[in-house]
Amino acid sequence: MLDSKMVAEQQEKLLIKRNELYASLNLKSQTDAADDEVKDPLDAAVTYTNRELVARQVEQYRALLQEVEAALERIEDGSYGVCQGSGDDIPVKRLQAIPWARYTAAYQEKIEQGLVSE
Repeated sequence: MLDSKMVAEQQEKLLIKRNELYASLNLKSQTDAADDEVKDPLDAAVTYTNRELVARQVEQYRALLQEVEAALERIEDGSYGVCQGSGDDIPVKRLQAIPWARYTAAYQEKIEQGLVSE
């Protein structure tokens, strides 16, 4: 069971991460808004590739932002630090490394091996 000081520290980490992700997503959208006309076919190919990479990165940021938001909700409802799959406590070291962790490492491994579903 997590003490209130630990939960407060994790909440602060999550709020910082959320702000970083919002800033990154805002910066990416501004970069996409700068739609320069590309005339050279090679430049067009490079531009297309770069846009694809940015799109993938934006999607990763959005997915992580959802995880961070969900962790903040778990703090609010009192379920933070409890594995959503097994119901076991998530070890403090795991939460310190990954404050948005939803599962214990063992349960996460089962998900990745396809033994259980999310």
